[in-house]
Formats: sequence, structure tokens, C-alpha cells
Amino acid sequence: MNNQYGQPGMPQMQPQMPQMQPQGLIQERNIVLAIVLSIVTCGIYGIYWFIKMTDESNVYATNKSASGGMAFLYTLITCGIYGIYWYYKTGQKMYESGQNKGIDIKDNSIIYLILGVVGLGFVSEILIQADLNKLANA
Repeated sequence: MNNQYGQPGMPQMQPQMPQMQPQGLIQERNIVLAIVLSIVTCGIYGIYWFIKMTDESNVYATNKSASGGMAFLYTLITCGIYGIYWYYKTGQKMYESGQNKGIDIKDNSIIYLILGVVGLGFVSEILIQADLNKLANA
């Protein structure tokens, strides 16, 4: 074989790209395990769970919001106010995603918002994960 200069030499090898998993898949999560891991890790797994839920809620929604990392950053910067807004918007995205996939997911955005306002946001996250599990199994 000729090299790039037309002279005999070793053939040039093209670098191989690593195999990546397809983006946009929703992973089914065990809700009880997620709660236990959040408690055992003093909330660190809860942050990871929030970020993954945000990213996965954008998969089938037509009105995508901030990525998981940005949503977490906005929640920190606004001292939790964005988190309350996040509950409402994620409820709407879950309903929309269910409609897009033909799955019966109710629009619980007002319930998520009220739970977030009264300090029961973790209940909203549990309900959101239950809806995400429905989408993952569809």
C-alpha cells in the first residue's frame, strides 16, 4: 500500500470510534432502592436521581426544558424556587410524553406543584419516577 505521499509504506489505520449506547433511552428504576440510596448517601444519590429524571423526562416531550445538570444548578442558584417550577413543568412533560407514546399518564402537574410548595417534593419525585417507569416499559 502507498502512504499519503504515494510512497510504499504501512497502510494508514483509521481510528475507531467507541461504541456508544443510544441516547434518549429511559431507564426503569426501583423507586424503593432510589429512596434508600438517597437516605444512605445523605442526598447525593437524590441529586443524581433528580438529574437523571430531568434528562429522561425530556426524551419524549416536544417542549424540552433545561438539562438535568442545568436544572439542578438553577435550583441551587434560586434557593429552591426553580425546583418548585420544575415539579410543575415535569408534570406537564410527563403527560405530554404519555400522549406521544400512547400511554395513559395523567397531568399531575398541579399536584406536583402543591407537594413541592408544602415541602413534600420527594413525593412528587416518586410519582414522576413511577410515570417514567411506565414510559420505560412501553
